[in-house]
Parts: sequence; structure tokens; C-alpha cells
Amino acid sequence: METVSTARAHGGTQGVYRHRSGATGTDMTFSVYVPDHAPGATLPVVWYLSGLTCTHANVTDKGEYRAHCARHGLIFVAPDTSPRGDEVPDEDRWDFAEGAGFYVDATAAPWSTHYRMWSYVTAELPALIETEFPVDAARQSIMGHSMGGHGALTAALRHPGRYRAVSAFAPIVAPTQVPWGEALDRYLGDDAAAKRRHDAVALIEDGARVPELLVDQGEADAFLAEQLRPELLARACAAAGIPLELRMRAGYDHSYLFVSTFMGEQLDWHAARLRG
Repeated sequence: METVSTARAHGGTQGVYRHRSGATGTDMTFSVYVPDHAPGATLPVVWYLSGLTCTHANVTDKGEYRAHCARHGLIFVAPDTSPRGDEVPDEDRWDFAEGAGFYVDATAAPWSTHYRMWSYVTAELPALIETEFPVDAARQSIMGHSMGGHGALTAALRHPGRYRAVSAFAPIVAPTQVPWGEALDRYLGDDAAAKRRHDAVALIEDGARVPELLVDQGEADAFLAEQLRPELLARACAAAGIPLELRMRAGYDHSYLFVSTFMGEQLDWHAARLRG
């Protein structure tokens, strides 16, 4: 693991790091914020998955999480959203390929060689973080924004017991039912079962469970009606008996101004579930 940069912030250290990923076959960059702590102590960790077009840098620069993490003693990890590099297949569009890995392990050519973000964020990177940083692996939670909200929800639903809490900002909750789900068709081909395993609503319909969910959604979000459709998640949670706190935020859009506004409230919610 190579240290790209470190800086002091809110009584802790914000770092950016790079390593060679076996999952993607590329160099991957991620950021980690570690609050100051007693020697030998371990801290709970919050995973944050970013959305379309983003890298680790968007939330690192604009997420306004550090003061809250310092107050609660939370490590905050922000991976990239896709593999990158000259050898990685790409397309000239913002909602597919580089910057839009959708947190799946692609099985269709030409994407299957490098687009293995599911293995990266749920297996490879967690193992590295546990080795290199003072994390308490028994106290993990996960959150994300938009495409990253999709990734956070599906990771928690498919790994019961791993994450003590899961939340999202404006998540894609049912990619198989919205236009952005074309990405799953292209990454996973005709495998309908694989697509359902990367669809939070479908997973809940098929029996996956988490203790509770928290979602913040801007009512002025341009993607709300066509791509996000939180009512589908609300309906699935109600049928499954999963408590869902869906907070519709009047006047807020899809941007990091929205995310940063409610980041503190979501981290407070995570911290309460990561204690002890």
C-alpha cells in the first residue's frame, strides 16, 4: 500500500492511499479518515460507497464527514467506484464503464476482466483495511450515495451480520426496474438471477433482511421519479417487515450539497449502532 497524501483534520488524519488490486487487476485509490485514538485501540469503521462519475475524492473533498467522525471516533473509508487505466475498457458516457462500476463483478466481455468491484469492496479492500488500519472488524457499517447507495444496500442485504447499520442518500433501489439498470444488463448479460442479487428491492422480495434502514432523499432530485423510485423500497420493506426511515427532504437535489447537509445526521445514526 502506497501513501499518496496525508493531512491533519479535526484531530485526526485524512489519508489517500493506492494499491495494486488483485480483484480488478489495476491500481486502486481510496481514502481513509482515522480520528486520533489511544495506542493499541481499535475503532469502528464506516464504509462509504460513491455514485456515478465519482472517485474517492468527491466525498473526501465535499462530504463534510470528518468533524462528525472525530466526535464519534469513527474510521471513514471511501473507495473508488470502478477500475481505471489505459487497459480498462471504457465508453464515452457518464453512466457506464469508468466511474460507473455499479459494485458488481462483471461476467460479460469485455468488462469481466477488470470490473470486479463487488469482490473489491466486500472482500479485498476490507482485508487490506483490517491489516493496515486500527479497525474493529466487529463494528462495521455501510452507507452510500446514488449508485453507491445501491451498493451499500445490496452489500448489507447479502452479508447479514457484517454491518451493524446501513443507510443511503438518494439510492438506486431497484436497478432492474429503471433505465440505469442497463448497466447490469451489460455487465451481467442474460443472468437474471445475478441481476436480482444486485437489486435491493429484489433481494428483499427474495428473503434478504437487515434490521432497519435509513434513507435520505431530496424531493427536488432530478432523478427521483425515473431512476431512484424510493417508493419501491418502501413497499418492499413494508411487505417484509423491515423498519425503513425514509426522510424526504424538501428542496434538496442529488448533489453533494444535499449529501453534506445530512451527513452528520446519518453518522450520528450509525454511531449509535456501532457503540459497544
